[in-house]
Amino acid sequence: MKRALVVAEDAAGQRVDLFVGQQLALSRSRLKGLFEAEKVRVDGRKVKKGHAVQRGQTVEVELDDAPAAPVADARAELAVLYEDDALVVVDKPAGMPAQPLNPGETGTVVNALLAKYPEMAQVGDDPREAGLCHRLDVETSGVLLAARTRPAWEAMREAFSGEARDAVDKRYLALVTGPLADEGEIDVPLTHAGDHVNAVLDGTGRPALTKFSVRARRGEYALVDVQLVTGVLHQVRAHLAAVGAPIVGDTLYGGRPEPGLTRFFLHAVSLGLKHPVTRRWLVVESELPEALGRVLDRHLPDRSLPASPRRG
Repeated sequence: MKRALVVAEDAAGQRVDLFVGQQLALSRSRLKGLFEAEKVRVDGRKVKKGHAVQRGQTVEVELDDAPAAPVADARAELAVLYEDDALVVVDKPAGMPAQPLNPGETGTVVNALLAKYPEMAQVGDDPREAGLCHRLDVETSGVLLAARTRPAWEAMREAFSGEARDAVDKRYLALVTGPLADEGEIDVPLTHAGDHVNAVLDGTGRPALTKFSVRARRGEYALVDVQLVTGVLHQVRAHLAAVGAPIVGDTLYGGRPEPGLTRFFLHAVSLGLKHPVTRRWLVVESELPEALGRVLDRHLPDRSLPASPRRG
C-alpha cells in the first residue's frame, strides 16, 4: 500500500524519517526498514532518512501492509470538556499517549474516543488518528481536540497547519526555573535529533515562535503563561530550555527534578479556535491537575491564578 503525504507549513525543514514517523505513527524499527528498502520518496526521488522536507513536497511511502485500526477501549477514562456534532474536546491526563503506535495497543486517547464516538474510526488519513486534530506529548496534560466528521477534521487540520497563525490559539501553563524576562517572544528555529529537539541559532531548522508572560515568581521559580504560535514537536519545552528556563521535571531538556512529581510541569490550559461549522470563536479550558497544584503550593504559595488569557 502506498501513502502520499503532503508537507504542510509546520513540517517544513523536518527530517523526512521523523516526518513519516509522526504522520503514520510508525515505530523506529519500521522506519529504519522502510529507508533501508528505499521505500520512501520525496517528489518521486529516493532520499536518505536525514533529508529535510519542504512545504508543498509530496512524500510517498510504500507500506507492506495497512496499519491496524485501533480498538475501542471504554476502560480508558477521559473527561470531555466540550462536544457537539462536529467536534469533541477532551482533557488528556499526563501519561496517556494520544494514539496507539502498535497493533492492539490500548490505553490511549484514541481508544477512549472510539469507545464513546465509534463514528470517528473513519475520520482522518490514518485509521489510528480517529479524528485527532493535533497532539500533546505523553506527559503533557490538558486540552486536546478531535473532530467527529471528515469535513471538520480537514478544516481543523488546515487551521493547525500554520498557514494562518490566528486560526487557533494554544495556551499552556509551565513552571520553570532560571532567569526569565517578565514577557517576551522566543523566535528560534528547531531541529529534531532522535527524541530530542534542538534550538538552532544559525537560522536552519523549522521556524518556531513561542510567546510567554510570567504570572508569578518566587526565588528561582516562575509560573509562565505560554502561547504556542507555531506547532513544532516539543516546542514549548525546547524553547524555554533554550533561553535558560527549562520546565520543572523535564529532565530531557535540563529541567530540575521535582520530588514526588512523575511528569513535567506543562499543562495545555486552553484552546481557542474558529468553529468549522458555526464559524464562531470557541474557547475551551482545562483546570490545572491536582498534582501540579501541589507543586505550586510548595514553590509559589502566594500566587494568584487569574482566568486563562484569551485570544490576542
